[in-house]
Amino acid sequence: MITNATGVRKVRILLADDHALVRRGVRLILDNEPDLNVVAEAGDGAEAVAKARAERPDLAILDIAMPRLTGLQAARELSRLQPDLRILMLTMYDNEQYFFEALKAGASGYVLKSVADRDLVEACRAAMRGEPFLYPGAVTSLIRNYLDRVREGDGIPARAITDREEEILKLVAEGHSSKEIADLLFISAKTVERHRANLLQKIGLKDRLELTRYAIRAGLIEP
Repeated sequence: MITNATGVRKVRILLADDHALVRRGVRLILDNEPDLNVVAEAGDGAEAVAKARAERPDLAILDIAMPRLTGLQAARELSRLQPDLRILMLTMYDNEQYFFEALKAGASGYVLKSVADRDLVEACRAAMRGEPFLYPGAVTSLIRNYLDRVREGDGIPARAITDREEEILKLVAEGHSSKEIADLLFISAKTVERHRANLLQKIGLKDRLELTRYAIRAGLIEP
């Protein structure tokens, strides 16, 4: 953290969203607070990971739907690289599955963009206190749905694919070649092809077009 002229300790924040206009609006909200300061911005998940490694912020605010790496994928990577980093997901998706995935990825809060002007500052401060934050309107329904599934023996829905397969699925759907994916993920092109073949077999798809449609439905890329 840094200290401002009045002696208030400021939380250093990384803000990641692929829409510059959204970043500008969110930054105005945060920088208007005496204890919050955006020190870095990123336009996709991979850039967010790189900026976090370079700037070492106290808190990362990540959009879910971003190119190259989603916010969830970036959160998993950042949780592994910087366990002390606090993470908030900022999203337009009022979606139970995304919420549970965000918690599994290491996020301590889930804020809807539609009410960011009301909830985001409180969520940042809660995260820095080590407290979870979820937008109030979702708490009751999420708990009720979760308890219903537990009673029925279902638990939290299982993911069909691994984290690495999800990374490759997203990059394939975005149109990257096997070599480009291999370079981005620091693996061999042969390993990429093997993961891709496993993906097609696991989820019963035939080609890149069907993978792309699946990635859109899964929220990994925007249509």
